[in-house]
Amino acid sequence: MLQKAQRRFLDVLASIYIYNEHRGYSSIDRVLLAVRARHSSERWFIDAVEKHRRDERKHYLMFKKYFEDLGRMPFAVDKSCGHIDRLIRLTFGCSIDELDTDAVTADDELFFRLCRIIMITEIRGMNQLDILLEDKLVTSDERLKKIFEVIRVDEPSHWTPYRDWLENNDGGKPKWNELTADWAVHKSLVFWKVPSVYLNPAMPRRTNWQDDGEAQGIMGAAAAV
Repeated sequence: MLQKAQRRFLDVLASIYIYNEHRGYSSIDRVLLAVRARHSSERWFIDAVEKHRRDERKHYLMFKKYFEDLGRMPFAVDKSCGHIDRLIRLTFGCSIDELDTDAVTADDELFFRLCRIIMITEIRGMNQLDILLEDKLVTSDERLKKIFEVIRVDEPSHWTPYRDWLENNDGGKPKWNELTADWAVHKSLVFWKVPSVYLNPAMPRRTNWQDDGEAQGIMGAAAAV
């Protein structure tokens, strides 16, 4: 019984991570459009964002292989388990899908805010990994532990370019309301959303992968730039 409960917790954890990794790289595609349109001369920043996107995709594929090897699909978690989804909602007042990329591109303050939100999210993710990699239950699963170790190595390169770009362009540091929103999202995920998924016996599993039929065209375009 205990082993089954532990296995379910790890499945829930990995399901939330695979959702967020997919949401991460698919959302970064929109950031890339904004960066290329407004800051085409800052090649170093474009390269850093493209690397961020590649890494998030790589992480998604590692979790996908993890579940394939287990012989089951992830739980069908939704946007309520997405850190960036909820943080964008609280700080921009709309979903990621509704975010007006043209408006963000045209307004320095909106683009600064977007960069700060991405940076906050990635720092939160890095700090959370430090906690998970100290957790005996998580590290008891050697395959999951290795995935988290890879992500932890990649994480600093995901937030430091946004920090550097903001500093170079007087974009400011994260504001109190942005940090408060991040804190609120994190606490609600840890203390409400994860337990609610874990304790829901009717929680379905996905019937398809998030990237089924997904076009990778934007990265092809990136390679041509």
